[in-house]
Amino acid sequence: MSDTTARRPSAAGFGVFTLIMVAAFVGLGVWQLQRRVEKHALIAMLDARLGTAPDALPQPSAWPSLTSANDEFRRVTFTATYTKLPDAMVYSSGSAVRADISGPGTWAFLPTKLASGETVVINTGFVQNTMQDRAFEDRIAGRLVTGAPVTLSGYIRFPEPPGALTPKEDLPKRLWFARDHRAMAQVLDWGEVAPFYIDLEAPVPDSGTPKPGPLEVHLKDDHMQYAITWFSLAAAVVIAFGVWWRGQRRKAN
Repeated sequence: MSDTTARRPSAAGFGVFTLIMVAAFVGLGVWQLQRRVEKHALIAMLDARLGTAPDALPQPSAWPSLTSANDEFRRVTFTATYTKLPDAMVYSSGSAVRADISGPGTWAFLPTKLASGETVVINTGFVQNTMQDRAFEDRIAGRLVTGAPVTLSGYIRFPEPPGALTPKEDLPKRLWFARDHRAMAQVLDWGEVAPFYIDLEAPVPDSGTPKPGPLEVHLKDDHMQYAITWFSLAAAVVIAFGVWWRGQRRKAN
């Protein structure tokens, strides 16, 4: 058997391996480009929702049909009354949707009642670095619960279920680590609540605490960078195979 014949299985195997690697890297690059198109469409959609004037809060009969895909970040306005029920805190190390929020603190969640009797949970805003001081939070909630109806405007948000690494809630402090208002309602006897909660934009309390405000969605858009990386790896594999193949031919000659 000649040396050339002996080399053929090795060359064929390396060639198949190269084709598989190139196909995989190119596929990943194309997938990242597709993700980039989807991300740009999502950013445009969210910017459009955040930039529109607030609409009236959908009627309770329409709530079951609301979805995160179609209604997240919709601006709404309505009149409700804060109820004399326990509030809840949600720990946060910062915010990806509030440019004016930085550093650790808590979001203050309180239930409100509509004139028709339904309960809508409100994220009333950020409380800077309270160290989860329950007495301080109780004073804040007490200032909001006046018994008088108030006109609120904000954004429809949907609950985030806790992840595998999310700490368990601290019930004595009424402290959660995920924005799951349904879990809060069940534990704190808020009753049946809307399937969404409201990130409050206005009004801002005279004290400034808790601190509501407008949302700005900033989504990472690194997909082109990732696509270039995958395509570069595909090119590198082809070049490596070409260098190896040239070396084999030189040896054969």
